[in-house]
Amino acid sequence: MINVVLYQPEKPQNTGNIMRTCVATNSFLHIIGPLTFSLDEKALKRAGMDYIQELNYRYYSSLEEFLKYLGKRKIYYITRYGYKSPDEVDLSHVEENVFVMFGKESSGIPHELLRNNLDFCLRLPMMPSARSLNLSNCVAIVVYEILRQQHYYGLATYEAIKGKDFLIEENKHEK
Repeated sequence: MINVVLYQPEKPQNTGNIMRTCVATNSFLHIIGPLTFSLDEKALKRAGMDYIQELNYRYYSSLEEFLKYLGKRKIYYITRYGYKSPDEVDLSHVEENVFVMFGKESSGIPHELLRNNLDFCLRLPMMPSARSLNLSNCVAIVVYEILRQQHYYGLATYEAIKGKDFLIEENKHEK
């Protein structure tokens, strides 16, 4: 399972979008506080829509609490200071839990944590003059790279709600 870890997210809209991505991709969300907003805030619900009711997540009051939970499991850190991109790491093992941490919008992941884990720091390639991408976009890019490597295991690759042949059937009724 993919485990998205948010370190002290600051914008409820981003967090709501990430919640929606996690539900749509069957990913587990770990949120490390403290937060500058409430998890029941209106903007959070607006961005996450009705998906939030189906979200699997856990809140940690501190980084130390999360690291205790994590134990000796491997975690990747998405940071502008990484030397490899996510496609350079083998994340294809569906049976393994993949943990990926994303930092707060204003300052990222604590530098000491990154320095102590340089081999697990990954970077999304971008123009040299760009500092960063939007947090919810970064999560979506990385989650879908992991899913690509796992051949979208467990996800529908066709329209499951309206039916696989919805466009064909709709076209027949219009004539």
